[in-house]
Amino acid sequence: MSNLRFYSAENLKVGTTVKLSDNAATHATRVLRLNVNDKIKLFNGDGFDYLCKLISVKKSGVLAKVLSQCEVNNESPLNITLLQGISSGERMDYTLQKAVELGVTAIQPLSTERSVVKLSAERAPKRLEHWQNVVIAACEQCGRAKIPQVAIPLSLTAWLGANIHTGVGGANLRILLNPIGAKQLSALPKTTQNIQLLIGAEGGLSQAEIDLAASHGFQSIILGPRILRTETAPLAAIATMQTLWGDF
Repeated sequence: MSNLRFYSAENLKVGTTVKLSDNAATHATRVLRLNVNDKIKLFNGDGFDYLCKLISVKKSGVLAKVLSQCEVNNESPLNITLLQGISSGERMDYTLQKAVELGVTAIQPLSTERSVVKLSAERAPKRLEHWQNVVIAACEQCGRAKIPQVAIPLSLTAWLGANIHTGVGGANLRILLNPIGAKQLSALPKTTQNIQLLIGAEGGLSQAEIDLAASHGFQSIILGPRILRTETAPLAAIATMQTLWGDF
């Protein structure tokens, strides 16, 4: 059966009635052909799924009554922040979607020297909203009840300036994928630290950016002898981390 699970921005409580969003209502009634008394699940990012029953299906809106709540315990034990160089169009969407499925905790889009996409101040809010919606849709599909937040895009320099803790004796394990890196990910000891994973855009990071990241505690890591694309690299790295240290 299709996934009858939808995001709701409402404050969900047992016994209350909520109105489905336009997108959820359209999908539930026109695509899945659900009707009054059919059951669905809603989530709002608080860590719970809410079993609901449709009580009104009209053109003016779809109403559901919250019947019960159930805590969802499928978050990764790893606290991974993906620092992703902004890539173009579908590549960025694909990266965010799959990173969420693999258990990433937070996403920081970065404007890097070789980023093809250059967001203006006018475009950035709409693009951020779009990326957050991609993340929410991924949570709907994969069953996560906590929603990773996509931060406001920053330059690498600005982000490093605002996050001074280094990975050398600091609070975080900082990893940079670099084709000329000296270490394999499997060579690092098992960690319980917060992990910050830095990935370049289509053209990779410049040498200046690599040097800057290294000066802030990022360790260069290589994933095999082949150069991975910007949308492949973070997913391979996260999957490897989950295998070595997480819940795979």
